[in-house]
Amino acid sequence: MIVYNVTVNIEESIVDDWLYWIKEIHIPEVMKVGVFIKAQLNRVIVEGDTGETYAISYTCESMKELHHYQVNFAPELRKKHLERYGKKVVAFRTLLEVVKEY
Repeated sequence: MIVYNVTVNIEESIVDDWLYWIKEIHIPEVMKVGVFIKAQLNRVIVEGDTGETYAISYTCESMKELHHYQVNFAPELRKKHLERYGKKVVAFRTLLEVVKEY
């Protein structure tokens, strides 16, 4: 299993709008493409940071499926996010391989 994690720092002035959009529009759009088997939205607990930080974890079965998502769907979904929020949001992505679930 592969976990595709997107960590996002959001300016305080748009947090409420971003949270609504990410929960009601963006994550459902990502899940609708049929690559990921689950998604999880987490708030990162950071002291003294500016804005708020969230991590969205998407789980898929293989790197092949993730590559399919990255090539065929991610560019358009990222474009929508950038057009809506611009520089008020900073994101970085991390890939994790699940070794064992307990």
